Amino acid sequence: MDVTPTPLALLLLGREADPASERGVDCPGELPAPSDPDLVARARAAKEKLGEKVFILGHHYQRDEVIEFADVTGDSFKLAREAAARPDAEHIVFCGVHFMAESADILTSDAQQVILPDLAAGCSMADMATAEQVAECWDALSDAGVDEATVPVSYMNSSADIKAFTGRHGGTICTSSNARRALEWAFAQVPEGGEVPSKVLFLPDQHLGRNTAVRDLGMSLEDCVVYNPHKPNGGLTPEELRNARMILWRGHCSVHGRFSLDSVEDVRARIPDVNVLVHPECKHEVVAAADLVGSTEYIIKALDAAPAGSKWAIGTELNLVRRLANRYAEQDKEIVFLDRTVCFCSTMNRIDLPHLVWALESLVEGRTVNRISVDEQTEHYAKLALERMLALP
Repeated sequence: MDVTPTPLALLLLGREADPASERGVDCPGELPAPSDPDLVARARAAKEKLGEKVFILGHHYQRDEVIEFADVTGDSFKLAREAAARPDAEHIVFCGVHFMAESADILTSDAQQVILPDLAAGCSMADMATAEQVAECWDALSDAGVDEATVPVSYMNSSADIKAFTGRHGGTICTSSNARRALEWAFAQVPEGGEVPSKVLFLPDQHLGRNTAVRDLGMSLEDCVVYNPHKPNGGLTPEELRNARMILWRGHCSVHGRFSLDSVEDVRARIPDVNVLVHPECKHEVVAAADLVGSTEYIIKALDAAPAGSKWAIGTELNLVRRLANRYAEQDKEIVFLDRTVCFCSTMNRIDLPHLVWALESLVEGRTVNRISVDEQTEHYAKLALERMLALP
C-alpha cells in the first residue's frame, strides 16, 4: 500500500497532515480527524468492546496519547515476547514500528494477527540494510576468503529478512542490553576445521557494534571496519576484511546519531554536577564522554534508582525523556534532553491516536487493517536467530 509520509515539520509541531493524505487508496475505512474531541472516549469504548481479544503494545518512544492505551510498555523485544505470552489475544496491536511488528508476528502463533496502526511507521536504521545488500556483502566476504570465519550478529532493530539471513548463516540476534553476550557467543563459535572465528559481521547499527566491541570487549577502534553498501565491496579491500575483527554495517539511528560531543560538553557547562546517560546507539565519542550508557530499560531503571536532587541529561528519544522528566519531577530529579534540538523519532510518531482509534474500531466492525505477516520461510530462519539469542547465557 502506498502511504504518503506526513511532513516532519508537522510531526515536530504535534500536528498531523490531512488524514486522507495518509491513507493509500486501497486502505479501507476513515481515520477520525485529529481534532476530534471524542478520540479518547472512542478508543476506550473500542478497547472495552474487544476485551481480551485485543492486546495493545506501546514502545517507550511512543506519544503519551498512545501509551495511555497500552496494556504493556517496553522496548521492541520485550513487547514481542509479551505478545507471544498472550496466546488468547486474537489481535496484537503494535504501537511501534514495522520491524517490531514483524518480530511479534514471528514469535506469536498463526492464530494471532499483528496489526500496525500506520504502515508508514518504519525505521530508518532497519531500512539501511536490505536483503540484497547483505547478500552482496556476504559475497565480498567469500571473495576475501573470510566468510566461513565470520558470524553475523544482527541487532533487533532489523527487518525480518535480515534476521532470516542471520539465522541461515549461523548467527544470532542481539538487543542493546545483551549485545556483549551475543558478541562473546559469536567469537566463541568453532567452524569446520576447528579454528575459532575471529570476525563478526554486525548489522545494521555500526555504533552499537563499535561501542560494544570497544567498551565491553576491550577491542580497539582499529579492530573495526565499516562496510558501506553503496560502494563496491563495501569500500573495503580484501586485506582490510581479512584483518578486521568487527565488520560494521554502515547504518545508524537517526535519533541517537544526532547527539554529539558538543552536546555533552554544552550540557555539562550549563548544568553543574549533571549525570550524562546515553543509549549505546549514540556515536562512540558521545558514549566515551558519558557517565553511564545503557538501553532504554537501563535508562528507566537508572533514573528510578537515582537519588532525589540528582541531575540528568539523557541521550535518547524525546518522548521517553519528557515522560521520565514528568514522572520524577515530584522527587526533585532534574531530567533534561541531552541536546538543545528537539528530536522525536519521526516514524515512531506516525502512530497517533487517530490511527489507533481507526485500527481498534475496524476490529470492532470485524475488519482487520494493516496486518503484518512474515512469510513462512523468512519466519523459520528469523526464528532460528532469535532462538539462539534466547539461549544466550
